[in-house]
Amino acid sequence: MADEGKPPAPGPTQEPTGPEQPAAPEAKEANAAPTGSNASLSQSDQEKAAKIEEAKARAAAAKDALAAQAPGAAPPAGAPPGPPKAPVKKKEEGPKPTDASDHPLVKRLQATLSGAVGEASEFLGQISIRVRPTRIVEVCDALKKDQETPFNYLSDLTCVHYPDQLETPFEVVYNLYSIPANERVRLKVSVNAEDGVDSVTSVWPSANWLEREVFDLFGVNFRDHPDLRRILLPPDWKGHPMRKDYALEFVENEWTENHLPEFTDVQREQLEQRRGYGLEMLSVPEERQVREIFQSGKEVMPKDK
Repeated sequence: MADEGKPPAPGPTQEPTGPEQPAAPEAKEANAAPTGSNASLSQSDQEKAAKIEEAKARAAAAKDALAAQAPGAAPPAGAPPGPPKAPVKKKEEGPKPTDASDHPLVKRLQATLSGAVGEASEFLGQISIRVRPTRIVEVCDALKKDQETPFNYLSDLTCVHYPDQLETPFEVVYNLYSIPANERVRLKVSVNAEDGVDSVTSVWPSANWLEREVFDLFGVNFRDHPDLRRILLPPDWKGHPMRKDYALEFVENEWTENHLPEFTDVQREQLEQRRGYGLEMLSVPEERQVREIFQSGKEVMPKDK
């Protein structure tokens, strides 16, 4: 009786002698819950991995497509061969001057004026002949009186400046045209500014203003010219603007100091601002005075209005 109500003393585990009792439903559900959670986790991982693989495949396909579009790229493995590419054309070289020493006109000049004509070249059907400076009038006169192709029209007379050629930095160019024969020829004379070249006004009177223009802008002297003076710039202008060593921007020189009115600092700043914004350039009395100096009673050019 004394042992009633006390827990049994610990002892060796006793094996059940009777049939096993089934577990409670709650215990079964608790044991089955972890198994269902593991299955759902593994299924979501599989879906995520499948999406990653799909994205990788799309990126690889896009990369292969870009590589296939690149010029000169090899087609991807297994891809069907595309249409053959057109052959690449090599860039054709432009026309080049050729020797024209055998041209009939050159031969006639060499036979008529021995030693006056130098090298001759042909470019796009036009003959260019280099002439000795001291014989230019003879050559021009002979070409004008030529029986087969009389060059009776001086279409242009211009000049080119080559500063690297120290002895003869200027090349005077004569463009002649034969109206009856519809032929052209170009004469070239290499000179320096001081010695210059003889005037051809005795052959073509129209060379008067053309030679004056070359003298004005390049400073090349034309001997025996009837009225050699500036034609575009003021008579007391210093320098020749078409030379390669002439400043491209406006510079203060002796002529501007003598002729242009002096602006105050405020007026000069206002002028620079208006010119920078493209506004009216002639908006103060001093600027109008400068305009009158340049016009000298001549017709106003459209860009000055």
